[in-house]
Amino acid sequence: MKPNAVFASIAATGQPTDLDIYQLVLSATGVVLGVLVLLAFFSVVSWYIIGYKYFYLKRAHSETHRFLDKFWNSKRLDAIYQTAEELKRSPISQVFKAGYIELSKIKKSEGSGGAWLGDMQSIERALERAQTSELTHLESMIPFLATTGSAAPFVGLFGTVWGIMNAFRAIGLKGAANLATVAPGIAEALIATAIGLMAAIPAVVAFNYFLRRVKVLHSEMDGFSNDFLNIIKRHFFK
Repeated sequence: MKPNAVFASIAATGQPTDLDIYQLVLSATGVVLGVLVLLAFFSVVSWYIIGYKYFYLKRAHSETHRFLDKFWNSKRLDAIYQTAEELKRSPISQVFKAGYIELSKIKKSEGSGGAWLGDMQSIERALERAQTSELTHLESMIPFLATTGSAAPFVGLFGTVWGIMNAFRAIGLKGAANLATVAPGIAEALIATAIGLMAAIPAVVAFNYFLRRVKVLHSEMDGFSNDFLNIIKRHFFK
């Protein structure tokens, strides 16, 4: 393997190359360059997920509060269903829709005689399926942030180790070892670790933040399902 661009510059001019971070990144070659490209990919995708999930979960919380206000202030399930149709980002509204649709099917099949107590299980299963579906949707893409947070530092460390190894190899080929010779290669190698941390830290912070927001919504879905089942029992399963 040929010496990297940093050492080629030193060999040509006899002076150390500029240690500007931007220039060090541009001068990266081989494995170090591949590591930097991979870390840049992790970072770009992570920031996209952070932006998308932030606004999505913010809207989900807002629509959930609007739906709950309508649910507790309305006495007609069909009117609540219309509100649920409008607030599609609210996971609780989708859980309600699943329970309401199942209840409507039972009422139609039973006719004027009303629903039987055994049908409560089918409504409960419909609510559980809706909860699982909504939770899966809320958690989508978030695991990538955990992967970035755990893997990016090690990917960056690999690039650093490889770059330092290549730097010392170039020093051996030149037969000289002084600060002006060593510094550029070591600095270029350490860039990989720095970028790895820059990709990992926001991803870890965002992952913990989104996980907490999702847990709150999950808890609210559990509480709503229990309240909805109690209401159904009092009014339809006497």
